[in-house]
Amino acid sequence: MVRLRPLYFLVASGGGYTGYRQYEKYKDHQLERQGIEVPPKLAKPLEVALYKSVPTRLLSRAWGRLNQVELPTWLRKPIYSLYIWTFGVNMKEAAVEDLHQYRNLSEFFRRKLKPQARPVCDSHSMISPSDGKILHFGRVKNCEVEQVKGVTYSLESFLGPRTWTDRKSSLSSSFQEQLVRKKGNELYHCVIYLAPGDYHCFHSPTDWSVYHRRHFPGSLMSVNPGIARWIKELFCYNERVVLTGGWQHGFFSLTAVGATNVGSIRIYFDRDLQTNSPRYSKGSHNDVSYISGRNQDGIALRKGEQLGEFNLGSTIVLIFEAPKDFCFNLKAGQKIHFGEAMGSL
Repeated sequence: MVRLRPLYFLVASGGGYTGYRQYEKYKDHQLERQGIEVPPKLAKPLEVALYKSVPTRLLSRAWGRLNQVELPTWLRKPIYSLYIWTFGVNMKEAAVEDLHQYRNLSEFFRRKLKPQARPVCDSHSMISPSDGKILHFGRVKNCEVEQVKGVTYSLESFLGPRTWTDRKSSLSSSFQEQLVRKKGNELYHCVIYLAPGDYHCFHSPTDWSVYHRRHFPGSLMSVNPGIARWIKELFCYNERVVLTGGWQHGFFSLTAVGATNVGSIRIYFDRDLQTNSPRYSKGSHNDVSYISGRNQDGIALRKGEQLGEFNLGSTIVLIFEAPKDFCFNLKAGQKIHFGEAMGSL
C-alpha cells in the first residue's frame, strides 16, 4: 500500500502550479512581442487566500534580522558583488563604493548616493520621489485607482476613512470628490515600483506639508509588476504608511507600500512609527496627527528633501489634487530616477 506523504504532495502540487504559471507567462510574453495586448488574468479568491496564508510577515521579520548580522570582512565583497550582478546595482553612484565598509546587508541596501548623482529638477513642480519603474499614472476615475493597466483598487480602501480633516463635505458627494479642495481641480495618481537593485530611500516629490500619518498593518505580498497584474487591490492588502497633507494646489498624499522582505518602512521625521509588528488586528489602522495646538502647519517638506526608506525594494503611490491642465511627463513602464521631472502645469 502506497503511503501519501503530505510534504511530497505539497511540493509536487506547488511545483506543478508554479510551472503552469510560468508557462502562462511565457505565452503572454510571446503575444506581447507580437504587439498583441494581453488582458490581465486576475487571481481567483482561492488563489489570493492561499497566497495570503503564506507567513510573509514572519519571513520578512526573519529576513530583517538576518540583514542586521555583521558579516566578516572577507565575506562582504563576494556577497555584495553577487547582489550587484544579480540586480544590476550601479555602485559608482554610491557615496561609499568600497564594499568592505558595509557591515551588513541592511547597510548595503540602505546605501546613500553621492550628492551629484541625483540632481533635482528645478523647472518642474513635481519630481520623482525615488528611483524605480513607472507602473501607472493618470487621473483617478470613479473612486478607483489603477495599480497597473486594467487592474484597479478602491481609493477609499487604500487611503482609509477621511477622518484626518475637519472639513465638511456634502453627504451625496463621493470619496474622490471629498478629497478635492479647490473647484475645477482633478485627482491624479502615480505608481512607482522600486526593484531590489534600486536606491531604497525616497524623498519629497514637491513642496508640501504633511498633516497626518495613517499606518495599515497587513500582508506583505510581493508587489512586483507580475503580481500587481494578477491580484486586484494588492496595495490594499499590504502593509502601508499613508502620509496625507496639502500642497499649493490642494490635497496631496504619498503612500509607502510594504512587500515581501520589506516589512520595515521608515519615515525619518516620525520615530514612533513601528512597522511589521508580530501582532496586529486584521483590517485595523492607527492614526497620528502632526497638527497640534503649538503646530498648525504640520511637517513642512521641501522638494527633494529626504523623507524615508525601505529595507528593500517596494512601491510608492502618489495621489494628489491639481488643476485640469496638469500634465505628466511620463510613459508607463519607463525607468525613472529620484529628482527627475514627473509633471508640471
